[in-house]
Amino acid sequence: MQLIDTEKAVGHVLCQDITQIIKGVTKDAVFRKGHVVTEEDIPILLSVGKEHLYVWEKQEGMLHENEAADILYKICKGNHMHPSEVKEGKIELVADCDGVLKIDKKKLDAVNELGEMMIASRHGNFPVKAGDKIAGTRVIPLVIEAEKMLKAQRVGGDAPIFEIMEYKHKKAGIVTTGSEVAKGLIEDTFTPVVIEKLKEYNVEIAGQTICGDDPAGITAAIEDLLRQGADLIICTGGMSVDPDDRTPLAIKNTGARIVAYGAPVLPGAMFLLAYYDNDIPIMGLPGCVMYAKRTIFDLVLPRIICGEMLEREDLSVLGQGGLCLSCPICTFPACGFGKGA
Repeated sequence: MQLIDTEKAVGHVLCQDITQIIKGVTKDAVFRKGHVVTEEDIPILLSVGKEHLYVWEKQEGMLHENEAADILYKICKGNHMHPSEVKEGKIELVADCDGVLKIDKKKLDAVNELGEMMIASRHGNFPVKAGDKIAGTRVIPLVIEAEKMLKAQRVGGDAPIFEIMEYKHKKAGIVTTGSEVAKGLIEDTFTPVVIEKLKEYNVEIAGQTICGDDPAGITAAIEDLLRQGADLIICTGGMSVDPDDRTPLAIKNTGARIVAYGAPVLPGAMFLLAYYDNDIPIMGLPGCVMYAKRTIFDLVLPRIICGEMLEREDLSVLGQGGLCLSCPICTFPACGFGKGA
C-alpha cells in the first residue's frame, strides 16, 4: 500500500472501503475497496474527510482483482450470456435467452482447484430463462499473481466453461397406446399431460394417433407421423415388462437405434430413448408420467428440445439425485431431483 494525497489519487486503486456517514440518512461505503479513483470522485472523497488515501501500488507480475476478474469471466463466457458490472473482483454471468445450461465440469473443477479464485454456478443440464443468473466468479485477494491467471487461462483452453443451448422448434407426433383407450373403455388422461409439458417449450403438435397394444400397429403409427413431418415422437404407455406392453418392440421395429431402455430415475425407470434415422428422437414414456408431478421426462425433455443428442451415459449418471421425494409442495427444479455429483 501507498499513502498519497487524495487530489493526486486519480487512476489509483483504493485499498479500503471509504464510508460516508450522514446522520439519520446513511452510513455506508461510498467507495469500495478496489475502486479505481476518477476525477469526479475527488470532491466526494474530500467531502467525507479523506485528504489522504491508501492506494494499491502497482507491482510487476501482479494483477488487481478487477483485472483478474475480467480474465476469469472470459474463461467462463460462452454464447448467449453477458457479464454483470465488475465489483470487488466479482463478475456474474447472466443468460440472454431461454435454453439449457451446459457446463464443462472438468474445467470448472480445475479452475476452482487453483485457489485464490472461484466459480460458482447453478446446475448444468437444466433450463434457464433470459435474465437468469447462471454463475458468479470472484478473485479472492485484492491482488493476484498474473502467472496464476495464466494457469487459469490454460485450463480454460479455447472452449468456454459455460454454454447455453437454445431451444429449437420441434414438431411432435404422439402415439397413445393401450387397448383400453383405443376401445373407449377409459378416458385418455396421459396425452393431455404430455401436451401440457410440450407447451412449456413451444413444441408444435404434428399429430396424435391412438393405438391398441399390437406392436405392428404402433410401429405403423410412428412411421405415419414421421411421414407427416414429425421430428420428435412420443409414445405413451406400454413400457413395462407385462406381456401386453409391447411399445419397446414397436419402437425397435421402426429401425430406430435404441439408446437405452431403462433409466436410474424414480419415477421413470421404464423410460426408453431411441433415435430414428440418426437424429429424430423417439421416447417411450412409462405410466408414471401420467400421474407423477415430476419424472424422467422432465429431466430429458429440455435437452431433447435443444437438439442435444443423448447417449446411454447421459442417463446412467442420473442415479445420484435420481430419486424424486414427491414433496407435498413441489419446488422442482429448485430441489435435488436430477442433480447428481
